[in-house]
Amino acid sequence: MGERTAERATRRPLFRVLAVATLAGLAAAGLPADTGRCAYRTRIDQARPVSPAAPPPRPTVAPPSPMAVPTVPTPTCPYPGSGFDCARQRAFAAAEKYLAGRPGHTAVVVRDRATGAVWRNAHTTRPIWTASTIKLAIAVDLLVRDHAGAIRLAAGEHTLVQRMLRASSDSAATTLWWRYDGRGAPVRYDAYGMTGLTFPGDVYWGSAKATADDLDRLVNHTLDALPAHLSSRIVADLRAVTPNQQWGVWGVGPASAPGNTNGWWGYSTGWVINSVGFLGPGHRYTLTLMNDLAGEAGYDAGVATTTRVAALIFAKTL
Repeated sequence: MGERTAERATRRPLFRVLAVATLAGLAAAGLPADTGRCAYRTRIDQARPVSPAAPPPRPTVAPPSPMAVPTVPTPTCPYPGSGFDCARQRAFAAAEKYLAGRPGHTAVVVRDRATGAVWRNAHTTRPIWTASTIKLAIAVDLLVRDHAGAIRLAAGEHTLVQRMLRASSDSAATTLWWRYDGRGAPVRYDAYGMTGLTFPGDVYWGSAKATADDLDRLVNHTLDALPAHLSSRIVADLRAVTPNQQWGVWGVGPASAPGNTNGWWGYSTGWVINSVGFLGPGHRYTLTLMNDLAGEAGYDAGVATTTRVAALIFAKTL
């Protein structure tokens, strides 16, 4: 061999010896034999450009659920068959609650002449002394008969009719009653709606009984069935009642343009306080109140009761 060949031959065994020694050293250190190779490759890999990692997926967020709206119960209407709206029906219920704590019993009829709606409580068919409310029937009867030519009222007698309606004059009522066949009233007054009218004693205006339904029919006959000039005359008189009659229906207040005829008397069975009339634009509503106190209280209590009921029923703007 030449020197170079001998040198190479000498170096190869030395390289192998070093390699074997290196591997032996790794093994003695508890490392795998290819650790050096892996370390080398790791350095290569770290030098290579690294592709950016994909962004983590966004968490899925559920859309907000709509806020729950609390259910508001629809208020019930206490008298659905009456034809009035719920607000007025609740006013009727308030009046009934008030009456439950008042002396005697009170019959109430409310009518809306524009819609035909009617509300009445449980006492409207009960016969009650009419007291002076029958004076409206006396006036209607006399004016109708005069208009038809069956009688002839003198000027002074027309004044008596006015006094009877505006001031509830007993003397005027008595004069006209006996002068123009008051005893025939039970038959004639049927035509004006007073079908339940009775006279338990003598046939005299001061001893008449009727129901709230009778008076309701009477006031509506006055407004709807009479010749216009007669109806207008009676409406004007009932709107001009004297202060001692400004209660009952007048409880709605003067702004509602009320008109009424009232009756009050202390009978042997106790006081009776009644009020019948109309109110509102074009006298749209009629209201009948008959309070039989049945000996439980007197005049002041009856006036307070009927006036308060009118205010409760028509507390809101008409």
